[in-house]
Amino acid sequence: MASKFPYQNQVIITGRLVRDPEFRSTQKGTTVCFFDIASNRRYKDQATGEWKDDTTFVPVNAWGQIADRCKDKIKKGTPVYIEGRLAASEYTNKEGNKVRRLKIVVNKIQILETTKEDSKSESDAIESENTDKASESDEEIPF
Repeated sequence: MASKFPYQNQVIITGRLVRDPEFRSTQKGTTVCFFDIASNRRYKDQATGEWKDDTTFVPVNAWGQIADRCKDKIKKGTPVYIEGRLAASEYTNKEGNKVRRLKIVVNKIQILETTKEDSKSESDAIESENTDKASESDEEIPF
């Protein structure tokens, strides 16, 4: 008897932007926001007893309405909570080698720290109203 496994592709991660986001538009006019976050894990080294930090750098893409709303809200150093899905992309680098890369495609992003100016504005949770639209095909990536 064959067993059935549920298919689920969901990522939840927190971190800080390591650079200012980059915004582009597809030929159809859909906005895309590219940025990377650094997510830290603190652990105690069993051999030395010292606390150490393990930092993972994760590429993130936001599409459409989420990308539009990110324009004036996030910048380098902004702490964010992200819900999304993993997506793979493949390209050929300058040396002619194929490079495969995993990234997170955002369904929801929430800013975790606000300034006095931000607290006057609308809610810091930015969520896709139509998650299917937020997952444009890789053929539309503007680069």
